[in-house]
Amino acid sequence: MANDTLLTGENAAYLEALYLQYCEDPASVDPASRRIFEGMVGEPPRSPTVSARSLFDPAPAAAGPPPDLVSADRQAKVARTINAYRVRGHDAAHVDPLGLEAGKAHPELDPAWFGLSNDDMDVVVSTTPLYGMPAHATVRDILAWLNRVYCGSVGVEFMNIRDTHQKNWVVEQFETRFQRPAPSREAELRVLDSLTRADGFERFLAVKFQGNKRFSLEGAESLIPLMELVIERSAKAGVKEVVIAMAHRGRLNVLLNVLRKPAGKMLAEFAGQHEEAHNERSGDVKYHLGYSSEVVTADGKKVHLALCFNPSHLEAVSPVAQGRVRAKHDRYGGHDRTVAVPLLIHGDAAFAGQGVVAETLNLSDLIGYRTGGTIHVVVNNQIGFTTTPTEGRSTPYCTDIARMLGVPIFHVNGEDPDAVAAVVEIAVAWRQKYSRDVVIDMYCFRRHGHNEMDEPAYTQPLMYRRIAEHPGVRESYLRKLIQKGAITRADADRLEAGFRKELDNALTVVRAPAKSTQVTHSALSGLWSTFHSGSADVVDTTVPLPQVRELLLALNRLPEGFNLHPKLSRSVYRLREEQAAGTKPLDWAAGELLAYASLAIGGTRVRLSGQDAGRGTFSHRHAVVRDQTTGASWCALSHLSKEQAPFDVFNSLLSETAVLGFEYGYSLDYPDALVLWEAQFGDFANGAQIIIDNFIVSGEAKWNRLSGLVMLLPHGYEGQGPEHSSARPERFLQMAAEGNIQCANPTTPAQLFHLLRRQAMRTVRDPLIVFTPKSLLRIATSTLEELSTGGFQEVIGDGAGHKRVVLCWGKVYYDLLAARGDRDVALVRLEQLYPFPLAALQAELAKHPGAGVVWCQEEPKNMGGWTFVAGELLEAGIACRYVGRKPGAAPATGYPERHAAEQAALVGEAVG
Repeated sequence: MANDTLLTGENAAYLEALYLQYCEDPASVDPASRRIFEGMVGEPPRSPTVSARSLFDPAPAAAGPPPDLVSADRQAKVARTINAYRVRGHDAAHVDPLGLEAGKAHPELDPAWFGLSNDDMDVVVSTTPLYGMPAHATVRDILAWLNRVYCGSVGVEFMNIRDTHQKNWVVEQFETRFQRPAPSREAELRVLDSLTRADGFERFLAVKFQGNKRFSLEGAESLIPLMELVIERSAKAGVKEVVIAMAHRGRLNVLLNVLRKPAGKMLAEFAGQHEEAHNERSGDVKYHLGYSSEVVTADGKKVHLALCFNPSHLEAVSPVAQGRVRAKHDRYGGHDRTVAVPLLIHGDAAFAGQGVVAETLNLSDLIGYRTGGTIHVVVNNQIGFTTTPTEGRSTPYCTDIARMLGVPIFHVNGEDPDAVAAVVEIAVAWRQKYSRDVVIDMYCFRRHGHNEMDEPAYTQPLMYRRIAEHPGVRESYLRKLIQKGAITRADADRLEAGFRKELDNALTVVRAPAKSTQVTHSALSGLWSTFHSGSADVVDTTVPLPQVRELLLALNRLPEGFNLHPKLSRSVYRLREEQAAGTKPLDWAAGELLAYASLAIGGTRVRLSGQDAGRGTFSHRHAVVRDQTTGASWCALSHLSKEQAPFDVFNSLLSETAVLGFEYGYSLDYPDALVLWEAQFGDFANGAQIIIDNFIVSGEAKWNRLSGLVMLLPHGYEGQGPEHSSARPERFLQMAAEGNIQCANPTTPAQLFHLLRRQAMRTVRDPLIVFTPKSLLRIATSTLEELSTGGFQEVIGDGAGHKRVVLCWGKVYYDLLAARGDRDVALVRLEQLYPFPLAALQAELAKHPGAGVVWCQEEPKNMGGWTFVAGELLEAGIACRYVGRKPGAAPATGYPERHAAEQAALVGEAVG
């Protein structure tokens, strides 16, 4: 029983009996109670000195209350005070280098709160359950120790950790940290060197490139030794790679001083010399660029570092980095956490303000997305552009959203590099031991405005008065080292001058007259060396007929004794048997699952995720089934053969941004896998618009980063209203340029089969956007033979010599087909709109000389494919008339009757 619950009035009778039992035989009571009694009164009496009067007898004694009762009461007060420091000590910690919140404290940290008085201060009591103190100490010494541990340069939140063993581990590590050896002189000088480089780089840029945006790290230079120590400790624990994600603040400094990007390359970018500027890609600003390198730690360990490319959307890269790490784990079998670790650098305003942070945190322990623990570092400038913390969040700390995980959160003063180092030691050890996230909230400041040309005193005059007076962390730390004799001012000046000379020499080379050397395009390397962008190669996507039948039957295999739901047995499993026998055509699910099965058997890893992806939103896929008796799950696609590549299907959390970002990141580090994300409805994909706009469609143009990600977006007008009809194809088509993506709307299971296999098998890697059907899932059909012959048809023609040609895409084809009857109309399907298949379309139109051409779509005129197709046809000199819904603000009507009338009208007009 805990001290603070045992020693209460309602337990008096129980405690009295237990205490008398302890006096008779200490071994007869439980260990926890025995420790309490030992702390109160020491060893039990050796002779019967306890009177018959009760320990809790209220009868007065000549000298006041019984000594044992006074001792027990005092010990209980001490125990409650200890607990208060563990819970509330962080409130009084001195973590702000500017002292803007000096004097902040919690009333429970006042000794008087629990009844301790000056008379108690010099009384010796038990220090149980503290770590790192002698067994007994005065109350005064305990309070001083608690203040030093919990209210110094580090505050910690850990009492909300649900697992008792994990919580106790944090307590022990945190409370014993001062017993460990102090940093060696060598370690201190390494920190000083890091701070010198961080500070010196910013000062150099300020002088040499005045007016250039660099989003300075000044005021937060401790980030550099912090990151270096995370990398060093991770490498010492066996980690091979660290994947870093961060926004623009301090990014250039990290590139130079952590990833060791050559100074010449860095300064060349400031001088306007860009390695990629000669090619036709748009490129990006220097503080969005990524980089990778191999570094050697102070311990001689080699570790690969990768800084993810990132747009200005501050936290959007966080799930991307997580996906990259998971891909590395899956490829190399690193679920022991030693393959790679994600290191995410956040800003305080963004961590509290952007929803993708909560979504990404929620990924941390999900089976399909966990990465063995993420190290989160918040560079807490205590400002968001011009927004103060009280304007930017409703919580005391910017990190409070992370409390939902029940993980340790360390608040540390960035002006105390030794405290930062101590926190990093615990954080990395926690991650490696428990495979869980950890948060380091490093308080610092921003020396300048949001950028170097911004005047911050307009909006934060008091803060920037303090900042103007602050010498900076490098100078503060140097003074400390000089005072203890670790270095002289002259030696520190030489260190600073040496780094300045290094930068001067690099800039001299950059500004020298350019030599007439041939600049070559940077080729893809490593895992990407066999892949490319640009023109697509032609691949054979067929599968021999016997293998198709065999795979269909393999999809029906169940473990012995598995209790399948009776409806699935009738509607899915029996149908597959008939499909394999050739007596029933293939439906959509069969075409899709056969594509996955054939790829997995052929050695291609397949990963599919999304909300309800296992069953499928529309109960059509059933890639995962459950035993109706035990609830156990079974995925036949994962048990096709012992030699197959893995097939993974994961139901995702109810998120679009984080999950799509994760899958995009996964595709970056697993280019030879088929990686798919399915939206519950295509309409909901716009919940991830940042990922679509800033990574998927533009990543190649900005950063030369390719992705083979597949997006499956259910799309089609069935009268389900404006939020369950459209995947917004017009948005993708508007952004389609420079061969950046593929947009397809297959209308048969065979077409989907060949499309997915083509995506995985060819060496070109461009994201594939597939507008998948809903009502067609059980209507559109194909034969087995269509999978063993042919391939994906970008355009599907319809005879020859017709007077009217109706161009269409997607589900509306089947409505047109039903309404056409014997009319002299050809229905030509554009199964792919981008890249636009102009040559194939012209070949089909040539079969109908003199025919009028109509484009028919379900979407409103200002949506769907019309605007894009009209431009392509106009440029090719092909006259075409629009038939479809009129322009609208919403994608579809919410009234079924109006939908039916609109649909009938557009179909009737199209076929004449």
